[in-house]
Amino acid sequence: MTLITGDDFGDLFRSFEHTAFRLEPRERYDSPGEHEPLAKFLKGELDDLNWNRPWIDLMSQHASHGRIVNRVRVVTVPLSDYSRFGLWCAQFANEAGEEIRYLDRANSDGLPESDYWLFDSKRVALLHFDDGDRLLGAEIITDPVVVMGFAAARDDAWHRSVSREEFLAGLKREMPAG
Repeated sequence: MTLITGDDFGDLFRSFEHTAFRLEPRERYDSPGEHEPLAKFLKGELDDLNWNRPWIDLMSQHASHGRIVNRVRVVTVPLSDYSRFGLWCAQFANEAGEEIRYLDRANSDGLPESDYWLFDSKRVALLHFDDGDRLLGAEIITDPVVVMGFAAARDDAWHRSVSREEFLAGLKREMPAG
């Protein structure tokens, strides 16, 4: 198995024609660029999001060209600190044109445990991580039968998930008053 990384991985996000979808079933990701912003978030400090600006700009560019980027995050409730941080960050990606939705892990039976991107319903980038939650790279899959399985999982996850705002409202309803 060959994993793509670096610029080859980045090219996936610049070369799709119509749609990109990600299923995020992991509890945590160790992305070096997030360490300091996560620490600031946990201290209640504001962050300027400069570390995430390239992604936000790319999402805005895709939206302006009619390309659709969607994501479903499967999270455990109550949320971990990392998931709360992700929920906060999602508002900015959503404003730029990416639609990030949420699914309570308790309602995710039958979905793949694999983290993946699906591009144009033709190509899967199956993400591989080490034991420390760091991305090792992506395995590219183009076998139509396998790709269709991931496309079916996308549709299932999408229909079971809710918008960030609806998810956040549900969390607030479940929190005790006071």
